[in-house]
Amino acid sequence: MSELHEYRVWAPNAQRMRVVAGRESVEMTSAEGGWWHALAPAGDYGFQIDDDDAVRPDPRGRRQPHGVHERSRTWDASAHDWADADWTGRPIAGGVLYELHIGTFTQEGTLDAAAERLDHLLEIGVTHVELLPVNGFNGTHNWGYDGVAWYAVHEGYGGPAAYQRFVDAAHGAGLAVVQDVVHNHLGPSGNYLPLFGPYLSSEGRSTWGEHVNVAEPAVRRFILDNVRFWFEDMHVDALRLDAVHALRDEGPLHILEEMAVETAALAAHLGRPLELIAESDLNDPTLITPREGGGYGLDAQWSDDFHHGVHVALTGETEGYYADFAPLTALGKVLERGFFHDGTYSSFRERDHGRPIDTDRSLSWRLVVSAQNHDQIGNRARGDRITEVLTESQLLCAALLLYAGPYTPMLFMGEEWAASSPFQFFTSHPEEELGRLTAEGRLAEFERMGWDPAVVPDPQDPATFERSKLDWAEARRERHARVLDGYRQLAGLRRELEALTDPHYARNAVEVDEAAGVLRLVRRAGRTDAVEIVVNVGSEPQTVPVTKRRLRFQTHPDVAVAEQLTLPPGSGALLD
Repeated sequence: MSELHEYRVWAPNAQRMRVVAGRESVEMTSAEGGWWHALAPAGDYGFQIDDDDAVRPDPRGRRQPHGVHERSRTWDASAHDWADADWTGRPIAGGVLYELHIGTFTQEGTLDAAAERLDHLLEIGVTHVELLPVNGFNGTHNWGYDGVAWYAVHEGYGGPAAYQRFVDAAHGAGLAVVQDVVHNHLGPSGNYLPLFGPYLSSEGRSTWGEHVNVAEPAVRRFILDNVRFWFEDMHVDALRLDAVHALRDEGPLHILEEMAVETAALAAHLGRPLELIAESDLNDPTLITPREGGGYGLDAQWSDDFHHGVHVALTGETEGYYADFAPLTALGKVLERGFFHDGTYSSFRERDHGRPIDTDRSLSWRLVVSAQNHDQIGNRARGDRITEVLTESQLLCAALLLYAGPYTPMLFMGEEWAASSPFQFFTSHPEEELGRLTAEGRLAEFERMGWDPAVVPDPQDPATFERSKLDWAEARRERHARVLDGYRQLAGLRRELEALTDPHYARNAVEVDEAAGVLRLVRRAGRTDAVEIVVNVGSEPQTVPVTKRRLRFQTHPDVAVAEQLTLPPGSGALLD
């Protein structure tokens, strides 16, 4: 006789529920709060709602071996023999994040293959490896933001057992793991949750569809239990919360604050740091203000303003949302104040945007910043990297501002060797109509940016996915190897110089010469001497007075220092 498993499912919409396990269909018993339960054989299973003969996957299913439309499979998370008993965690403060997509990070596109590349990350100072969403989605390949099985790991990546092996390998290498999770919407195919209960709200929509119904206590618990799942069953160290501005909550305790409360309690119980990083479009420091100060108490949040300021300064591109960042003083303000839009007028949004950070009280590491990331590359028309238009020296200027700037740096896979592969938007929806609508919607998104629709690749074309895979052999060749060596040098300096990880805004000073295109950032820490970072983003050589004489890093071989610092166009230096 097969081992019996206890099945539970929240289905308040149903009058009758059956669990189909193997060839057996077992009537379920209703319980308080819309829950149903039954004992049935372990293995592949699904639920029949009312008198519908269709078998639906489990909303909390841990495995979807045949895809998100098919039956779930029971899976015991405790069966893994963890090897990370000595792992005590790694906080974000002072760290370096590295964002990667499992399907394109290696040619194999699996978690096990990614684990074999972790030593490379240590060479460039990475402390946290951040995975784009891995939960179950429709099709064979996807960015991950079309997920519908929040508790399952995509089988093409290796499934949940491979995920646990990956985390073990990361911890063994001294790397923390950050998992990108999407709680603000569900993908367009395979979402059967509304058949079970009121998971979605009819009161509003975001870009991706109806809002998740966080006003319903059981749905809140669905999200909070998912947070615990990643921390407890998968041993991850932090979660990156996708687009939290789309989590609409009018209740007395915002779902994000509730996440922070539960995460802090769980961290105390497990005895290691567990952290939450928000992606937000709001430029609102409430997210990262401690609860004692009236905020939500999240640990960190993304700041796209840093990306925009660096991108415009180095590329000169000012279309669309880049327009407000045209003056170099915009980047200067970001380096000093955290946000550029902190109540100022946003021409792209056509309204005032953001709120100021209290730089006297906040800590700068709470902002996670990047010069490249999956959104800012993948949401361009061609998915092109700045590698295409910048020189080696300019690319290293971006790296210099990342590693030596006040915030928590995040790299995007391959940027450290100036990877030539794009990161394009790709999907693999089996439904022909959905694939067509996805492609058409993609074209419409680019109208405001003024990009040529003729160059937008078809997200449904398998070649779009294949083009986006990294070519690791590049890292050993000429230009790529030289850029990679620069990242390694910067990683060493970040470990060595205390000023580069000091979190106090007041210990930074920024000077901008708009006409010359020169930006100087001075950083201090405690009783240590200052560190000067100077970049010339202009088109002419510049000679700049400096107080320091020891040249510790240069992006261009012709950078020189005597009584003054000489910087060719598109170059930078770090002195102490």
